[in-house]
Amino acid sequence: MENEQIKKAKNSFLTGENFYVQHLLGVHKLRSYYVFRVWAPHAMQVWLVGTFNEWSESLPMQRDEQTGIWEVQTDLPSEGELYKYKIQQEDGQKQYKMDPFAIRLEPRPGTAAIVYTIPEKKWKDGLYRGRSKRSNYFKRPLNIYELHAGSWRFHWDGTPFTFKDLSKELVPYVKTMGYTHIELMPVMEHPLDQSWGYQLTGYFALCNTYGTPEEFQSFVEACHLANIGVIIDWVPGHFCVNSDAIAYYDGTATFEYTDRQRAENVRWGALNFDLSKPQVQSFLISNALFWLEFYHVDGIRVDAVSNMIYLDYDEKQWQPNHLGTNQNLDGIYFLQKLNAVVKLAHSNAIMIAEESTSATKVTGRLEDDALGFDFKWDLGWMNDTLAFFEMDPIDRGNKLNLLTFSFMYMSDEHYLLPLSHDEVVHGKKSLMHKMWGDRYKQFAQLRTLLVYLMAHPGKKLLFMGGEWGQFLEWKFNEGLEWHDLADPMNYAMQQYTKKLNEVYRSETALWELEETPQASIEFIDADNHEQVVLSFIRKGKRKKDFLIFVFNFSAVEYPTFELPVPFAGTYEEIFNTELAEFGGTWTQIQEDLQSQPVNNKKYQQAINLVVPALGAVILKPKTISLSTKR
Repeated sequence: MENEQIKKAKNSFLTGENFYVQHLLGVHKLRSYYVFRVWAPHAMQVWLVGTFNEWSESLPMQRDEQTGIWEVQTDLPSEGELYKYKIQQEDGQKQYKMDPFAIRLEPRPGTAAIVYTIPEKKWKDGLYRGRSKRSNYFKRPLNIYELHAGSWRFHWDGTPFTFKDLSKELVPYVKTMGYTHIELMPVMEHPLDQSWGYQLTGYFALCNTYGTPEEFQSFVEACHLANIGVIIDWVPGHFCVNSDAIAYYDGTATFEYTDRQRAENVRWGALNFDLSKPQVQSFLISNALFWLEFYHVDGIRVDAVSNMIYLDYDEKQWQPNHLGTNQNLDGIYFLQKLNAVVKLAHSNAIMIAEESTSATKVTGRLEDDALGFDFKWDLGWMNDTLAFFEMDPIDRGNKLNLLTFSFMYMSDEHYLLPLSHDEVVHGKKSLMHKMWGDRYKQFAQLRTLLVYLMAHPGKKLLFMGGEWGQFLEWKFNEGLEWHDLADPMNYAMQQYTKKLNEVYRSETALWELEETPQASIEFIDADNHEQVVLSFIRKGKRKKDFLIFVFNFSAVEYPTFELPVPFAGTYEEIFNTELAEFGGTWTQIQEDLQSQPVNNKKYQQAINLVVPALGAVILKPKTISLSTKR
């Protein structure tokens, strides 16, 4: 008779309430034998095949008629052996399929799963995780270093670093540079590097190229011991069409929609998950919790949310829902359920959405009909900002609104500002190469761009190589151009980014009030179109805790720029993009700046300072009178 616990697990899988379904399906070692279970509800027959039975049909599996789960118990396999499921479809054809719940797959181009039992790890990151639970990341600095694990660095023989290598070299590098988190493009198994990991085949399997599951656990632990969080990219909207993976698993629509029009994803040549199906919900939510719990990752960035919540997002014919709108109600329900379950189990897990529209509330409470994410990528800010910096300074005066428009909607969502991998591929040029002018001016503007990233309300993300101004676009099959750092300009840019990251982490005015961004910022002048100078204040909780940012987007230096300030007193310059140590020409920062009375509509005090061409300065109050009338 079947174990009562197994029965409950199967029934909750059917209803979409089993959020640890990997403990039911897949391969599990029980005493002296293994049990294999796979969901193939419309299969005529399923066999377990592998190296242990010479890939023969000698191990037929038994079907549970109620759930469509097939099972076999056997003592034939040994640890490390390969296996697949051989599925006879309704039309009589037989197809070899990989195990959707495999924790490890053989090296590519092979697609067999490995019989693999991972010993329980004795984690040493309890102190970090305890601090994270007590911390409100909305009110803390969040500065993410995004990278592709397969191309951050290569060995001398042309092989990419594994997570064992990255533990030794990436972790200390990120710590030295002052980032708070690492975000990894998908590390799950995928058949082609060209997809960067966004066409998944093995949702529970770490990509074999990157090393073993134990090595990834150790990598995350090393990050935590260095006080660095780990966020992973995850793709629950669509999956790879390869016939030996989960596509049409039993010969019928299993994980995808039955309606071919809804199942096919034309834009990415993929298949869309049927997010209305309870079993698919169990599969995906279990997968999210698996990465959070088994690997201790701190957050998940959900890719391509727009594709999940809009029926007309893809490049094909579409049908409105029963309400007559373009919303994918299945996708909306699933994402709300996902975030509810994740937050109930791990309230401190960071849930981030890549979503490109404004029609659906993405961040915020489920009770307010939002999707429940913590942060949303601000792709509008990214597009407008990069368009502005690519422009000839002569044309910028009339386009200052490209930089200021984002301040109009910054309270609509909790935003994360991304300068991501998507912006440095496919002929878009690297960040440094996007900048206008000769090489010197390009570096000057890249420095200013990164200050603007830090100054603008919202959490931060920068893709690898941008921190030192790599000139070439990112290539997934090559390491970063580390030899660039032999060039004094690139090295100075790297040291500049490190120093800027220190400013961001140490200055509470840049993140303390970001739950209410309108309270954290005050404009001095957002309409200086003639000089193309933007100035504003970022504020912390205390009245005297503020920073003043002055950006000069023109190619002309202003030696006596009058800047209104909120209080009488002395202001000190704490950061200047044109310092020689950063690649500029200034040998020292400006002396303390004393305010003087002025007749200004907003403030009654002002200071005079030098504002470098294509540069920015950060000022901080040193000795001020808070009683000054504004």
